[in-house]
Amino acid sequence: MKKKKDKKGKLVIVSGPSGVGKSTVCREAAGRMKNVYLSVSVTSRPKSKKEIDGKDYWFVTEEEFRGRIGKGLFLEYAEVFGNMYGTPKDMIEKALEERKTVILEIDVQGARQVKALYPDAVMIFILPPSAKELEKRITHRGREKEEMIQKRLGEADSEIAAAWQYYKYMIINDDLEQATEEMIDIVQQSNGGS
Repeated sequence: MKKKKDKKGKLVIVSGPSGVGKSTVCREAAGRMKNVYLSVSVTSRPKSKKEIDGKDYWFVTEEEFRGRIGKGLFLEYAEVFGNMYGTPKDMIEKALEERKTVILEIDVQGARQVKALYPDAVMIFILPPSAKELEKRITHRGREKEEMIQKRLGEADSEIAAAWQYYKYMIINDDLEQATEEMIDIVQQSNGGS
């Protein structure tokens, strides 16, 4: 893939543990900046009552998801907690060609795949204010049983431990307004890099 830095948009990769509030911070930041494309991931997991297809995720069956893998339609994809998640390649490439700032909210393993393709991507990791607060947020979503909550918390520990070697920027999401402002500042000031 040939890249002309001055002709393309900026790619921003945002990751963090489940329940940390990444989606909210990304949506808030994207809504306040100009010329931004907030990527919507494709997933094979069931849609919750509050989610909207095409806004929160593109919801597909596992069979459809695997068909898209076979056609090379994802920039990255991964299986997370038994469900498939992926980033639609065509939409990202189109937005970058249009010189937009593209925000990808993806997990750590997907972030590493995309960073290999786009070395100038801006890497941001969202942290919880504490482990106790993260557990409270995951529990209050009411989407999972206790066993899955514990799996997510265990995964959060691993992600946070590994994040320091892959992400240049860290934001603690204790206060939504402050976290949003920090993200906007990072995106506007950054020239890319790890």
